[in-house]
Amino acid sequence: MRIGYFLSSEEYTPAELLEQARGAERAGFEALWISDHYHPWVDAQGQSPFVWSTIGALSQVCRLPVTTAVTCPTVRIHPAVIAQAAATSAVLHEGRFVLGIGSGEALNEHIFGDAWPSADVRLEMLEESVEVIRELWKGEFTNHHGKHYTVEHARIYTRPEQPPAIYVSGFGPKSVDLAARIGDGYMSTSPDPDLVKRFRDGGGGDKPCQAGFKAAYAATEDEGARIAYERWPNAGVPGELSQVLPSPRHFEQASELVTEDMVRKAFVCGSDPDAHLEMIDKYAKAGFDEIYVANTGPHYQGLFDLYAKHVLPALRDQRR
Repeated sequence: MRIGYFLSSEEYTPAELLEQARGAERAGFEALWISDHYHPWVDAQGQSPFVWSTIGALSQVCRLPVTTAVTCPTVRIHPAVIAQAAATSAVLHEGRFVLGIGSGEALNEHIFGDAWPSADVRLEMLEESVEVIRELWKGEFTNHHGKHYTVEHARIYTRPEQPPAIYVSGFGPKSVDLAARIGDGYMSTSPDPDLVKRFRDGGGGDKPCQAGFKAAYAATEDEGARIAYERWPNAGVPGELSQVLPSPRHFEQASELVTEDMVRKAFVCGSDPDAHLEMIDKYAKAGFDEIYVANTGPHYQGLFDLYAKHVLPALRDQRR
């Protein structure tokens, strides 16, 4: 089992993300996730740098493998452009790059005024986008005239020796089935063993399964819960609202129904290593191979120290 660190583009400046990547590598984390957003979920998070610029910079400050968690290659950015961005990233990271993709949220994808497609159509677009991306990664001039995308006389010249793996996120049966059919791996944020089993039984087999959870490091659990509620009240927004609300302002309105206790349950708050180990164990028992933790708030160095001194050594002892 690999333990990684999750870089939250919604909350930190590019310089802070690079600082966290260096800190994660020094602490002993084995890989990085990085979120890909146009907007933060709520204004309190306050950032949202262009992820492909940050990924390029990451290649110059650490050697940890990087996975996008996740990119939507369907509406805001054409899959032919994502294919080029991912190929360049894989070259910069000397092959240590995975393109994690999903069907996206209106929060990030609606910005050109297009109608937000239904979930079924978004999955159909995602499948066709993967077809376009993999065809372009062959390095030949490509023409594609599909239901959702057109590519004419396009060729990607800067490519890695091996094309990047594509991992597909899924939170419901249809998206998990698609991940099993077209993905090189599966991604989620829920420690749900049924979804992992569905991916593996549906064709995923022993392909890698990645998951992530959020933490709010602080001196006490209550202080961590306060920070989490202040920065990530959207973590308690239920159902499909996260896929359909179009702006941080709308998430703030929906978050008025969320209590601090609801957010506390979604996070690991405070500085107790056993709480982190307990959360990691939930994902491990669900069947995930790689687990990534994201910190919220200003105390990320405290989380790195906690993992370097307590959490990661305890996990290594469990493996022996």
